Amino acid sequence: MAEATLGGSADSVSFEEAGLRYEVDGEIATITLDRPDKRNAQTFATWSALARIGDDLPEQVRIVVIQGEGPSFSAGIDLRMFTPEGVPGQGSFSSTAQLDEKSFEQVIEQAQQGFLWLRRPEIVSIAAVQGHAIGAGFQLALACDLRIVADDVKFCMKEPALGLVPDLTGTKPLVDLVGTAKAIDICLTARVVGAEEAFRIGLAEHVVNRGGLAQAVQEKAAELLTTNRDAATATKRLLQGARGRTLEEQAAAERVEQKARIKALFAGS
Repeated sequence: MAEATLGGSADSVSFEEAGLRYEVDGEIATITLDRPDKRNAQTFATWSALARIGDDLPEQVRIVVIQGEGPSFSAGIDLRMFTPEGVPGQGSFSSTAQLDEKSFEQVIEQAQQGFLWLRRPEIVSIAAVQGHAIGAGFQLALACDLRIVADDVKFCMKEPALGLVPDLTGTKPLVDLVGTAKAIDICLTARVVGAEEAFRIGLAEHVVNRGGLAQAVQEKAAELLTTNRDAATATKRLLQGARGRTLEEQAAAERVEQKARIKALFAGS
């Protein structure tokens, strides 16, 4: 297992400075939020580093696991971002508010890039979630394809209670998973969703005791790797597009994908 290094532009920071560990072991990449003393609170640097990982993800990787060090997955945005001083070298919401409209939108778009790549068809992303998954932490878990959670998990969409909106790509998957009414309830009350409810309403695929979380994620990754890579990619593409298509359109998409698979497997025989 090798620890990857953070590349990119001259203003990039190290993984340690961004509060992350990143390792690639064959077909599995593991990203660990690594600021346990801050309950893995996230900053602009965290999101930039996540985006760079997506940009540079080795081609052989099929599974991406995101986990948190310590008692919490992620308690959300680093509270220093709400102060005038902000996070050293990264600014604050106050400084961001002074930007012109185009630059302001670019800041948010750049942050979102750290979350969007986790939906790529060629990978399956798994969030291993324990303890607090608040705001940005909740949205990072929602960015993943699967969520395996410990029985002490506490999901909470805190942004509306802070006068903000969830803007790290979490609103669509939340609605897709639980429906509009339940998403409104969760977001506009900023209430905590525990493990039992998360499983019941579809936020979590599997609930385990805290001590069994790592093993459950490892077992799920192994199961996913038994499927043919190209077939898995094509099937994920079909499933991701299904909600936006009519039955007839989905049937047509299935024909296209299946034609490609059969040709790849049997055209030379």
